[in-house]
Amino acid sequence: MAAVTALPVSLSGRFKGSFAYFTIKDRLPQILTKVIDTLHRHKNEFFEEHGEKGVEAEKRAISLLSKLRNELQTDKPVTPLEDELPDAALWNQHLDYQRNLSNGSREPSWFQSPWLYVECYMYRRIQAALAQNPPIDNFDVFKEGKVQNFFESQEAVIALCTYFQELLKNIKDLDEKQLQEELFKLLQVSLWGNKCDLSFSAGEGSSQKSSPLLSLENLIPYILVNDMEELWSLLVNAKKRNAEKSNVRVDIILDNAGFELVTDFVLADFLLSSKLADEVHFHGKSIPWYVSDTTKHDFNWTIKQLQSANHMWMSRCGINWEGNLKKGVWVYRDHMFWTLPHDFSSMAEVAPDLYADLQKSSLLLFKGDLNYRKLTGDKKWEYTVPFHQALNKFRPAPLCSLRTLKSDTQVGLKPGQGEQIQASEPEWMTSGKYGVVQFDAAL
Repeated sequence: MAAVTALPVSLSGRFKGSFAYFTIKDRLPQILTKVIDTLHRHKNEFFEEHGEKGVEAEKRAISLLSKLRNELQTDKPVTPLEDELPDAALWNQHLDYQRNLSNGSREPSWFQSPWLYVECYMYRRIQAALAQNPPIDNFDVFKEGKVQNFFESQEAVIALCTYFQELLKNIKDLDEKQLQEELFKLLQVSLWGNKCDLSFSAGEGSSQKSSPLLSLENLIPYILVNDMEELWSLLVNAKKRNAEKSNVRVDIILDNAGFELVTDFVLADFLLSSKLADEVHFHGKSIPWYVSDTTKHDFNWTIKQLQSANHMWMSRCGINWEGNLKKGVWVYRDHMFWTLPHDFSSMAEVAPDLYADLQKSSLLLFKGDLNYRKLTGDKKWEYTVPFHQALNKFRPAPLCSLRTLKSDTQVGLKPGQGEQIQASEPEWMTSGKYGVVQFDAAL
């Protein structure tokens, strides 16, 4: 029997000078400062809605968040959650697991523990600060940024909706080659839509200003792994196999709200309109997460905004998409597993219901960097390790990652490919300039 190779070490702030180190040192405190500032700015609104109770709750939440920022900046031990939210026990079990990993040599702390764990923990503590302080417990501290990103990307949204509505007019006349070209185009739009990430820019503007379709040709060389052909054959074969009892289901595990979400909607509508899929399931976050991640509120809000837009093709898109939800061919779901610190290899054990649901899918599309980090365990992999191996037995269904690189982990490259880029662009793994469309057949 072949020896089982040990997993590489987790990315962590303990590696001074690494991207994880700078994220924990600089970017996470910046994000917390912005959250505190947002609560300050809404003080009057809390007072108008809830009177003194609202102001008191705001003060207490800010004090908890200031304490959190101090713990982070001084590398204090991670503490158990004290709120009553349904996932608190799972978080506290995971803290025990991290303690056991260190064999009692030290308490898990901000810079010494795995980066994925402490970064997720920070967002969960932000949620706790609000959850413990009704009546402002349902306030989304990131909502303003998401809304702004959407409005600042209007031109790009209009260009995309217009292109798509024109495409729909003659979609029935497209031959297989043309359909494939359109699928590849919209996959790339969805891939590069992932550049609009507010946690990456610590909440600074990151909207899409121009039409995303104009630059696709120039961006092809920046797709380091391009498995679009595999996606095409999978969908075409699934269609043929299911011709009698048609039910091809595609799941999109969402990342950012704003412009990226619109690109995901267009891709999903294309899959249905071209009959490559019969239903699309979207998976979002059950709490505000990583600054710009999509929640149910963001999902519904975006469709409403499009519907009521005074641009003909934007509103046509919004009306059709609302219709898809009503007909049940689009389904939105969230599950608390997506906001746990676990990587996906533990999903079958931690969230067997979610894993079983994903097994019903013909194809899982994982959007964005955080999903990629969780797919590959956020470890210091060699660039050439096969994607299949890095997934560490996570294979509920055929899956594909559409991701622009914003953290130090990448697998499945050709020998020498990573080193070659590294030589001329030391920041290539974290700049968002490169992307992958990386497929695993789940066999």
